[in-house]
Amino acid sequence: MQIVLTQALPTQAATVATIVNQGTMPDGFDPVLAEGAKASRFKGTAGQVFEGFTSSDGKAARVAVVGAGEASSDSRRHNLERAGGAAIAKYLRSGETELILDLSQAGLSAEDAGAVLLGAKLRSWAHDEYRTKLTSDKKISLETVHVVGAPEATDADWERAAAIARGVELTKKLVTEPANIVYPQSFVALCKEAFAGTGAELIVLGEAEMAELGMGALLGVGQGSRRESQLLAIRWNGGNEGDKPSVFVGKGVTFDTGGISIKPAPGMEDMKWDMGGAGAVAGGMLALVSRKAKANVVGVMGLVENMPDGDAIRPGDVLTTMSGQTVEVLNTDAEGRLVLCDALHWAQETFDPAQVVDFATLTGAMIVALGNEHGGLFANDDALADKLLASGKATNDKLWRMPIGPAYDKLINSPIADMKNIGGRWAGSITAAQFLHRFIKKGTPWAHCDIAGMVWSDKPGATHEKGATGYGARLIDQFVADNAE
Repeated sequence: MQIVLTQALPTQAATVATIVNQGTMPDGFDPVLAEGAKASRFKGTAGQVFEGFTSSDGKAARVAVVGAGEASSDSRRHNLERAGGAAIAKYLRSGETELILDLSQAGLSAEDAGAVLLGAKLRSWAHDEYRTKLTSDKKISLETVHVVGAPEATDADWERAAAIARGVELTKKLVTEPANIVYPQSFVALCKEAFAGTGAELIVLGEAEMAELGMGALLGVGQGSRRESQLLAIRWNGGNEGDKPSVFVGKGVTFDTGGISIKPAPGMEDMKWDMGGAGAVAGGMLALVSRKAKANVVGVMGLVENMPDGDAIRPGDVLTTMSGQTVEVLNTDAEGRLVLCDALHWAQETFDPAQVVDFATLTGAMIVALGNEHGGLFANDDALADKLLASGKATNDKLWRMPIGPAYDKLINSPIADMKNIGGRWAGSITAAQFLHRFIKKGTPWAHCDIAGMVWSDKPGATHEKGATGYGARLIDQFVADNAE
């Protein structure tokens, strides 16, 4: 779907959707339609839509008003994104090919207008590639949105919003594609295509190179699969030469059967999105690179497939990590932390980061604790944690801080190795974070984001259809914008 900022309305008739603040109607709005809106209990709350029909040159024409909530709301940015998304959701599969989006009635700044358009663009993404028998009323029809009434300075805000949308769309695509399409090597290939010509540097390590580096944990997870494991790094040097980069590390288990500790069959298909952390990092990096962020940033993704082959690791095996620390594997379904520990160590050794933040769909216990409302945040640095919480609040990629500390270490101590990869029934998300903490160098600010409940949704949201949410990409972009540029 194309968004075009224009001062002139298209010559052909098209549906007009006007953004309004709560409690208001557009100037000159048809009194009959206004009465209809009132009868339909339209109040202009964020994302609320009223549609009616009017006569234009003897033909019926659709008109709509879309609520943006209260003009003075503390949630103004989110409400405007919701409004833009609601307008697109209404007409995306409506049969209309064009929509006029009128921004003249809500007193919007250029930044406000950018928020509306970001919401619209994000909500337009859908994945119908494999649906070959969709009826015409189910197919996407909307091709162009003509935006009128935007402040003159909106172009720059829309360019930034478009860059962010590009990153979020990559995250959604990577998370949505099935595991026979996105596996470690094809994940790398898709990223090479997405970043081609951007100026970003892509570094790829195969199994031979990782074995030489001693990444026994990451390689152990992937050794049961016929798909070769990969380590992908995307480096963007947009800041001052010599400044330490911010490094983001993503768990990229492209499919997780659980390995020998195999998962139950019902719901296993969901494990195609167990690479949601890597998807978030890839999308966040694309957003930053697309808008030429003035910061040094690196995204690192450990990419494996966890399968129960005859070569797979077994419960009771001991793995040696790149850091030299040893891990007793008690459950092969606690594999994400094994991938991350080597990726985290390599990232610190290679890039000497200013700070490290990892993203992972790591534990079901996180969903038990926080549901689908927040990602869990664990950190060894209060200032870093506060910055991430603020970025999550700004983008609506919400986080909630959880504890870590030495008291939890005893739960993952092993009688035969340096640690075991699970800590038992209690505090499962915390012991997973505590495991990762053992691989962070002293003095390095680090945060772990357990986003297991956030990358996929069983129902549509304000800026996504049912399915992949794109969670994490915007959070990364916002964090860099606020703290590294």
